[in-house]
Amino acid sequence: MDRMESLREAYGKELASLGEKNKDIVVLDADLSSSTKTSVFGKKFPERFFNMGISEQSMVTAAAGLSLAGKTVFASTFAVFLSNTYNVIRQSVCYNEAPVNFVVTHSGISLGEDGPTHQILEDVGIMSGLPNMKVIVPVDSVETVSVVDYLSEKKTSPYYVRLTREKFPVLNDANYEFREGKSITFRDGSDLTIMAYGIMVSFALTAAEQLKSRGIDARVINMSSIKPIDRPAIIKAARETGRIITAEEHSIYNGLGSRVAEVTAEEYPVPLMRIGMPDIFGKSGKGMELFDYFHIGVNDIVKKTDEFFRRCSK
Repeated sequence: MDRMESLREAYGKELASLGEKNKDIVVLDADLSSSTKTSVFGKKFPERFFNMGISEQSMVTAAAGLSLAGKTVFASTFAVFLSNTYNVIRQSVCYNEAPVNFVVTHSGISLGEDGPTHQILEDVGIMSGLPNMKVIVPVDSVETVSVVDYLSEKKTSPYYVRLTREKFPVLNDANYEFREGKSITFRDGSDLTIMAYGIMVSFALTAAEQLKSRGIDARVINMSSIKPIDRPAIIKAARETGRIITAEEHSIYNGLGSRVAEVTAEEYPVPLMRIGMPDIFGKSGKGMELFDYFHIGVNDIVKKTDEFFRRCSK
């Protein structure tokens, strides 16, 4: 986990690379292309790049139309700004099953200094609730590239891909291939399972190593495909480890924890603990420091996991 790379930069570079091979790819942005990195594609293919200005609703409706006309569409802005268009996405994209690929950046508390007005913490839940919408949160730059490759060939439904501003540790090998609805086990374990996505996966792996000294053998699974979610992996973890913890850079309401709880409640009930943001907004500060401030960093995962394990073992 020594190598750190930007997910949004990986996204921009891969878009530009794919644009050379696939002439049907078009990219839309809402006046933030230098931040979302769609500018890399725009400079290379200006005739297929549309800057819609500060008008996210116009971007969404144009993206819907282009996708229904047969184009492979990627539309980007900051995650919080796309939330302004919820009804437009619902009506123009999801209802019509328009295969738009929404790739958003600057999500979660890792955004840092921009503060609570920009640190969206409820988007995974919002987008997961929309019929026909698929939701993906890549764990690193390698998975981001693989997801973009996958979406450039698939045109059957809309997707919401959540990226961040900060650089994340590279966890996957170069030959990794994303599979929709499938999880990846990064560390096996028998005492409990930690399920996470995004930066929280690397936090969980570090925590798992520390938990070894406390006699706790933790399995760590990357749940990058939030919808559809890997139900068999959840059931398998519940049966084999008997305890599940979810960790996410998102509200504990309607996020990964809620999705996992739904599956275990229906299929194989086990004790479950959700680590994430409570019912609060974020705060301006250094991105990585905010995880400790809100008690969802590595040390907090270790402490909460240890307490949870001891409590469930009584």
